[in-house]
Amino acid sequence: MYEHHGAGALDYSPCRYGRSRLLFRGPERPLDGAFCTILGGTETYGKYIARPYPHLVEAEIGHPVVNLGLVNAGIDVFAGDGVVQRICDRARVSVLQVLGAQNMSNRFYSVHPRRNDRFLTASAMLQAVYREVDFTEFHFTRHMLGTLQAVSAERFLLLVEELKAAWLARMRHLAGRMRGARVLLWLSSRRPGDSPRGAGLGQDPLFVDRAMIDAVRPLFTEYVEVVASPAACARGIDGMVFPPLEQAAAAQMPGPAAHGEVAAALAPVVARLMG
Repeated sequence: MYEHHGAGALDYSPCRYGRSRLLFRGPERPLDGAFCTILGGTETYGKYIARPYPHLVEAEIGHPVVNLGLVNAGIDVFAGDGVVQRICDRARVSVLQVLGAQNMSNRFYSVHPRRNDRFLTASAMLQAVYREVDFTEFHFTRHMLGTLQAVSAERFLLLVEELKAAWLARMRHLAGRMRGARVLLWLSSRRPGDSPRGAGLGQDPLFVDRAMIDAVRPLFTEYVEVVASPAACARGIDGMVFPPLEQAAAAQMPGPAAHGEVAAALAPVVARLMG
């Protein structure tokens, strides 16, 4: 859908690297010399943002920054792509945005290997835990998880614990394969230690807490934690670019002011590690 632009939509200049089937935000960056890679989800991709934080960091540090963000990405899509691995191997610095634990295959359900928010199948174990649920009705992980939470909050805790364990294992695997300097980036409207606010599953990254961050921090050279300020949140959709029918979706995403705060925190760290 990001290849075809409607009226009022941004041109994301989508590009591929090597033989990867993944479509990243462009323009394509050179992969020679000193460069930085940033892996992440919708925020890193910069949906509705003309100059997302990877673009701002690039302008600040004076070296190419390869935006490897993908809309609704989970850890699986990066761990399973050989081209992404080779790009990170060549990068002087690799930044990994903390992603939620919901968009990963685990013992309870499997997701699409490239579109990690797409629910594929429920395991026999999950079907046994939720015998009253028809899993053929679900196409997306968030919809399924919200329904399971509503059916039984007590049984849902079993699923959350599995997702947390799978997240830790997958993060250790991905970080262990990265060469060079590694930066873990927390980007959210909450801190890792905060309790989820509001109705539903909570704020992204879903189910990731302070204990999980503390467990993987030793695997990274640096950790940068950015929580959007009240002033940035108050700006809402100001400065975002989107078709009229996508205003509600845009309102759920961090705006240009929040991206500026991320870049201000991240750029000095990356510049120092670039040397």
